[in-house]
Amino acid sequence: MRKIHNPYNNGESGNCFGCSQKNEHGLQMEFYEDEEFIISNWTPKKHITGFKDVIHGGIQACILDEIASWVVFIKCKTGGVTSSLQTNYLSPVYASKGDLHIKAKLIEIEGRNAKIWAAIYDANGKECTNAEVNYSIFPEKVASRKFQYPGLEAFFKED
Repeated sequence: MRKIHNPYNNGESGNCFGCSQKNEHGLQMEFYEDEEFIISNWTPKKHITGFKDVIHGGIQACILDEIASWVVFIKCKTGGVTSSLQTNYLSPVYASKGDLHIKAKLIEIEGRNAKIWAAIYDANGKECTNAEVNYSIFPEKVASRKFQYPGLEAFFKED
């Protein structure tokens, strides 16, 4: 397993709700590559809950969308935009019952569409939420020009 460096922290996207360490109200997710998976171990914050300590469903969808974008960066070696997100809520995800384990993997690339599977697991390893995420991906040169995609090597540089 190797840590993925966030090359966007100091650029125009340096305040991303999902991954920026500088966004005090954001999720501040960090990512690792583990063979075919991109993973994140994440500690929920109380301010993202809805009813009775359950992490708001929209935040859960955001978590899954965020990790899917990192699959695009690392496994597709480019950038893209979400074209659809089909979320399945299987069990409540509680903010105060321990860290969450989020993982995602590339299912297939067909033309300019990347299909990604992602899931949220509770501290006991129970799958609570999953999603199929479709990303419209761009040729690397377009992603570089329009979306500041820095190239794969930028995600694995040492700090």
